[in-house]
Amino acid sequence: MELASRFWRAMGFADIGQAKALTEADVLALRRLAGLVEAGLLSEPMAVQVARSTGQTTARLAEWQIDSFLEGLTEPPEPGMTRTEVTYPLVELLLPELEEFLIYVWRRQLAAATGRVVQAADDEEMVDRRLAVGFADLVGFTRLTRRLEEEELGELVEAFETTCADLVAAHGGRLIKTLGDEVLYCADDPGTAAEIALRLIETLSHDETMPALRVGIAFGEVTTRMGDVFGTTVNLASRLTSIAPKDAVLVDGALAEELTRTGEAPASEAAAAEEAARAEKEGRTPPRTASPSSRCGSARSAASVWSNPGSWAAAPLRISR
Repeated sequence: MELASRFWRAMGFADIGQAKALTEADVLALRRLAGLVEAGLLSEPMAVQVARSTGQTTARLAEWQIDSFLEGLTEPPEPGMTRTEVTYPLVELLLPELEEFLIYVWRRQLAAATGRVVQAADDEEMVDRRLAVGFADLVGFTRLTRRLEEEELGELVEAFETTCADLVAAHGGRLIKTLGDEVLYCADDPGTAAEIALRLIETLSHDETMPALRVGIAFGEVTTRMGDVFGTTVNLASRLTSIAPKDAVLVDGALAEELTRTGEAPASEAAAAEEAARAEKEGRTPPRTASPSSRCGSARSAASVWSNPGSWAAAPLRISR
């Protein structure tokens, strides 16, 4: 019973008193999880993590979907009915299809995550991996909250998060989390992370309702746990974002060096200018290239600004380590 209570709390539900009872479905779910522990397939701490990750993720999902349903109900189906009165029958009607859809998406995401683990070079890389981590932040959002009505602010945040999620996924990145006026994403290689950053600024700059955007990216070892990322690389990306100019991308030296090494960025601004001139002469679109900044101390202390539309501007900034 003690283990079942731990699972129940980890799923995000309050303790059940003596006056209340679990449903048959509740008991079955708890027995299944306990059975995995008894069979030795999961340790007790691992089972608690499974319960917590599932509970937290689905709690947010349920709240998000209910809010979406209510927003979509501009008019009640019958005169005199409130949107609240419509919610339960609507959810009851949608439940079977939503349940099937949820299982399908979860299976696809589980397969993708498993694939990334299989591709890891060794056991250590499964937890500590070299990733490009990026933060995209709306400039002046705090001031904006004082000017906009709550509904307008909610619509702006929804549009920002939707645009970011679409672009990150479309270009092969992974959206780690959204923080209202900021999103955190990562990619397996620097080129993908950099392309996502450019696309974000390019897309949002064409939306007059959106504030300016700034992006910071760092490349290095990252610890992944419970769907989140941690470590000095993540902290550096966050600091880069805080000092990046508006409508620009600020990257660390490690990422700039990797782009140069792989040929996705020229070794100098002169090389970038030569390539642009050659492309123009041949009638091609100039490539979106990068010119690393002059090195200031170690690779970690050197940074470059990647400005829209498509070229890197040298910026010998010192980033604290």
